[in-house]
Amino acid sequence: MASKAPVHNIDESKLTVTKPKTKAVGIPAVVNSLKISLEQMGPLRSVQTLLAVNQVDGFDCMGCAWPEHEKRNAAEFCENGAKAVAEEGTRRRVTPEFFAQHSIEDLKTRDDYWLGQQGRLTHPMLLAEGATHYTPIEWDAAYELIAQEMKEMDHPDQAVFYTSGRTSNEAAFLYQLLVRGLGTNNLPDCSNMCHESTGSALVETIGIGKGSVSLVDLETASLIFVAGQNPGTNHPRMLSALEKAKKNGAVIISVNPLPEAGLLRFENPQTISGTLVGTQLTDDFLQIRAGGDQALFQGLGKYLLEAEAQGRKSPGLTTVLDHEFINHHTAGINEYLRCLEKVQWSEIVEATGLSLDQIKATGERLLASDATIVCWAMGLTQHKHSVSTLRDVVNVLLLQGNIGKPGAGVCPVRGHSNVQGDRTMGIFEKMPQAFHDRLDQEFKFLSPRKHGYDTVAAIRAMRDGKVRVFIGMGGNFVRAAPDSEVTERALANTDLTVQISTKLNHSHVSTGRRALILPTLGRTEKDAQRTGDQRVTVEDSMSAVHASRGRIKPASEHLHSEVAIVCNLAHKLFTDSDNLPLPNTPKAAWLSMKDDYSLVRKHIEAVIDGFENFEERIQHPGGFVLPHPPRDTRQFETASGKARFTGNELEFIKVPEGRLVLQTLRSHDQYNTTIYGKDDRYRGIHGGRRVVLVNEADIAELGFRDGDMVHLISEFRGTERRADNFRIVSYSTPKGCAAAYYPETNVLVPLDSVADTSGTPTSKSVIVRLERAEA
Repeated sequence: MASKAPVHNIDESKLTVTKPKTKAVGIPAVVNSLKISLEQMGPLRSVQTLLAVNQVDGFDCMGCAWPEHEKRNAAEFCENGAKAVAEEGTRRRVTPEFFAQHSIEDLKTRDDYWLGQQGRLTHPMLLAEGATHYTPIEWDAAYELIAQEMKEMDHPDQAVFYTSGRTSNEAAFLYQLLVRGLGTNNLPDCSNMCHESTGSALVETIGIGKGSVSLVDLETASLIFVAGQNPGTNHPRMLSALEKAKKNGAVIISVNPLPEAGLLRFENPQTISGTLVGTQLTDDFLQIRAGGDQALFQGLGKYLLEAEAQGRKSPGLTTVLDHEFINHHTAGINEYLRCLEKVQWSEIVEATGLSLDQIKATGERLLASDATIVCWAMGLTQHKHSVSTLRDVVNVLLLQGNIGKPGAGVCPVRGHSNVQGDRTMGIFEKMPQAFHDRLDQEFKFLSPRKHGYDTVAAIRAMRDGKVRVFIGMGGNFVRAAPDSEVTERALANTDLTVQISTKLNHSHVSTGRRALILPTLGRTEKDAQRTGDQRVTVEDSMSAVHASRGRIKPASEHLHSEVAIVCNLAHKLFTDSDNLPLPNTPKAAWLSMKDDYSLVRKHIEAVIDGFENFEERIQHPGGFVLPHPPRDTRQFETASGKARFTGNELEFIKVPEGRLVLQTLRSHDQYNTTIYGKDDRYRGIHGGRRVVLVNEADIAELGFRDGDMVHLISEFRGTERRADNFRIVSYSTPKGCAAAYYPETNVLVPLDSVADTSGTPTSKSVIVRLERAEA
């Protein structure tokens, strides 16, 4: 029996505000996890799923990409992981009858929370051209419709293939093979909008776009920076690792415009003492201005160099700098030194909003550390100067040799559970030549070398009429992308949009002239194919690859797995007697791979380094760790063969008078674009989401009061964008800075405001003004 879903959008008039929390997790998190699980799944289904989350013989949580130890707890999940599992394992269903009752125009009036709460999609659906409602379509007809649309394209670049980070390695590998077999590299993915700046900076400086640390490194580090990241909401299991680090003597420095409860005090529900007493995690909280992180790390590099000139030393070294490491393993330090010499302390103080004493005290923490890790997330990656910021993070680590030694390194914390694996599998619009060569050798074809569209370029191309077909495998493209109104119009400009999904979302109502919804299996569900129950694999934030196998009965007999959807479509395109007239297609046994995923893994093993004996190694309870030359042997696959110091001009956001710099963020009751509930209890926001957090002094100077209703107007190159009816909440944030939740504020993020080099939308540095609204 399906449970009842909410019948109303969030009523923002019922929003209340309380004092923010100063601690996270504990009993409230346990209670909320159980409450949501029971509401969505019922008692038996809750037990079946929650006890299998992140277990060696269970399924990988579809939430964040935080890794696990080989030895697991019985309850190896966090509150938001429980919410994600409950949303997928829900007994609520979105049937063809639901679509008969709700027109497209009706669904457009529903908010993200209402849409997501309706339940699991159960049947393929078609929105015909000019139709008011989706109607059922059979799978074969859906595949034929897609194939026919592609046959009518003038060239392969008229199709765009988006991917969410929840896609398995097997599905992602087959997806990119299909796309390249069609003849294009148009493979935008969610990483373009989050950690693309990370990849750009790390490939350039250390030769690989992945983090260099393990869980053991994090737990044994001397000093840990957590910069631009809120693990208490976005990666709660990280708090357990920070707790271990703290008990082992680590110093933790939080760098963030907002104080976050999870980094203040962590109450670990796995232990009695953790529940009753908790652990203070943060030693120093640096409440930095949005976009000031580059200035901070340039200041820290400057401080280390000054200490070196004074003849001081760091633990284990005769000087402050690790000259042996610098001389043998790095290049470019002179360029870096020249740039730092030009930077004045007054600029650093202005950019960061911190005092000189705070920055120098942080420098002293670096001097006292023999192993330093810098962790970061979107707060560092979504600015115009994000790549330069991360280069300067690497610069500071290189000065003291903090790459490739125990307890030290770079730790970008990824969001979606397999977003890193997708990139490893080839979901990227500009994969290196070596990948293409091995792909061609394995499948006896010539894959296209011309770079494809990333996410922003894909939106521009759709807007400009250059794309006829858009296919999204997972995710909620229209709500994840910037400049919401432009993105919606861009999708409407296509002939066909196809969404491969588990749940209803706004991408199903922002369509091309025709639209398909293809419902797919979730991670929690048994994947039974002709050769038996299948398993898939994922790669976590720390390069560990492990197996995932669903446990529960699928939500509908009409669901196809992502692997099956890709294989069936590829078979229709490349193998059917009425196939596309493409002489250059991959020679692959698509239907055999659909029946047996181990055949997919054999191909992955042949194409991608590090996957030798793939099938055998995923039998190990913890899977295996992919090679990482800087971490493993201090080898750097850069042009010089060495880690690269870089010189970067200091950039920071200068806010015009009467304006604020807005950062978008998540509430505690959401994961990415999925809204689980109406609250953000750690920040004291209850029953609503349309709030803007503003410094008390700014509120007064701008002529408002706490609780006033305002419209947010972003300003970029003479164009304004609006998000109406937000309540001002007086909050602890640096003067000149504000914060509000996405996806509601994605409408304010200009499509053409992107990070240099990476092209990531600048969602953490939106210049806005506030206009008074009626109460």
